[in-house]
Amino acid sequence: MADRNRIRGFLRDEYVTYASIVLYITLSSGQIFFNKWVLSSKEINFPYPLGLTLLHMSFSSVLCFLLTKVFKVMKVEDGMTLEIYVTSVIPIGAMFAMTLWLGNTAYLYITVAFSQMLKAIMPVAVFILGVSVGLEIMSCKMLLIMSVISLGVLIASYGELNINWIGVVYQMGGIVSEALRLILMEIFVKRKGIKLNPVSLMYYMSPCSAICLFIPWIFLEKSKMETWNFHVLVLSLNSLCTFALNLSIFLVISQTSALTIRIAGVIKDWIVVLVSALLFAETKLTIINLFGYAIAIAGVAAYNNHKPKNGECITLVSQSPTNSGKESGGAL
Repeated sequence: MADRNRIRGFLRDEYVTYASIVLYITLSSGQIFFNKWVLSSKEINFPYPLGLTLLHMSFSSVLCFLLTKVFKVMKVEDGMTLEIYVTSVIPIGAMFAMTLWLGNTAYLYITVAFSQMLKAIMPVAVFILGVSVGLEIMSCKMLLIMSVISLGVLIASYGELNINWIGVVYQMGGIVSEALRLILMEIFVKRKGIKLNPVSLMYYMSPCSAICLFIPWIFLEKSKMETWNFHVLVLSLNSLCTFALNLSIFLVISQTSALTIRIAGVIKDWIVVLVSALLFAETKLTIINLFGYAIAIAGVAAYNNHKPKNGECITLVSQSPTNSGKESGGAL
């Protein structure tokens, strides 16, 4: 009887784990298409990536406050001080805001599929910056992995039929900002050793990112949006889906390991690339596209397999589908 109960409990845990992974892949993929539709569709016609990102951060800030301080269904971990907030949260939040802003802006110029292909270069940016500040050690194996990823992205870019260099610049800017965010987090983790769960990170990071986005929004998009007819229901649903994505990442990293969610992220990227070819007429995948992306993903898979062996200590729940959760526990 006891063995039977243990088996049932094991199967129940397995079902919960797989269900959480499927939920994360579904929400992450869906949010990418949702953002693309909101930003570039004729029905909504909301070409304001800065405003959309600001809305996401503001919505997340309000919901986090309600869930943790009003209804108290989630707990914010103690340990945050003014000194830590100023020296750690603000610079990381600024890079986070920049990542989301530039990444969403790229959707106005390049296809979802090509955007995902360019994001495969992220490990290269993180590694180069890590080496420059002494967080990573240059080795023949890592150099080979970075070369494979770079070669794959170059081939995929060469195969892009309608490449828009403005969109590429925005996307690469978002990638560099994300790499800087991760490097800053690792630096602050090693210096301060403060660990926060993803919910606490959302609680502290969202308002900071919203403020960082609000300042440029006033000068760049505020006057344009004053004449726009708001689709309140659509934008509210879009923001809610973004928040749900964050919770799904929190669920996955609490049920699985860092390597598992990375693998789920690779599967999600392939789903996004292939489904975008079906949903958007502007997406024209070529054999060169797919071949180059396959090479890049092989390099990313090698990186994912190598990285946990070196011990990874940075984590942040993403407010955007451009990222995956990194490791259970969270650290700042």
